[in-house]
Amino acid sequence: MEKYVGQTVTIIYQDKSGAFSKRRVRVLAVDGGRIKAYCYSARGPRLFLAERIMAVQPAA
Repeated sequence: MEKYVGQTVTIIYQDKSGAFSKRRVRVLAVDGGRIKAYCYSARGPRLFLAERIMAVQPAA
């Protein structure tokens, strides 16, 4: 994910309950297994665990 810092990407994310969501995020920082990002769906900053990100694609 380090290569996406500063970029907007689309991720498929699995939350702790097992539900999947597709989110458009701007990656702000990567710290170990944690990704700090601005989530456009939630309209605010969010922290994502790398192990729960199932797919990443650069946003169109």
